[in-house]
Amino acid sequence: MATGEPKPAEQRIDRWLWFARILKSRTLAASLVSSGKLRVNTERIDKPARHVKPGDVLTFPLGNHVRVLKVLDAGTRRGPAPEAQRLYEDLAPLQAKPATDELPDAARERGAGRPTKKERRDRDAFHGFHEDEK
Repeated sequence: MATGEPKPAEQRIDRWLWFARILKSRTLAASLVSSGKLRVNTERIDKPARHVKPGDVLTFPLGNHVRVLKVLDAGTRRGPAPEAQRLYEDLAPLQAKPATDELPDAARERGAGRPTKKERRDRDAFHGFHEDEK
């Protein structure tokens, strides 16, 4: 697109997701849309060529969270993060991590390494395994 051309009012959904830096590539964006897990204004879509315009609300799973984004503007390029964040408003509520005291005794933080012998015994007791049953 030349610099003298006006900004489009509508844009392909896969291109917008890439411009807004929601996904790392247009191929990943097209895959998300083709999977049928993305909704535009509560309507499930599966075509990457579907156009979005300012005011549309996108709902889709990404990682362990459900993202809810309101389209504020169509992008002209995949610029830096501050520029990309002006293209949308995040409507999803913030999800708080559970405090460590809220986790069961046998639960471990993800990536905490190999469990100790005591932690393995606690986990087995939590799941109802006893040493005499092994």
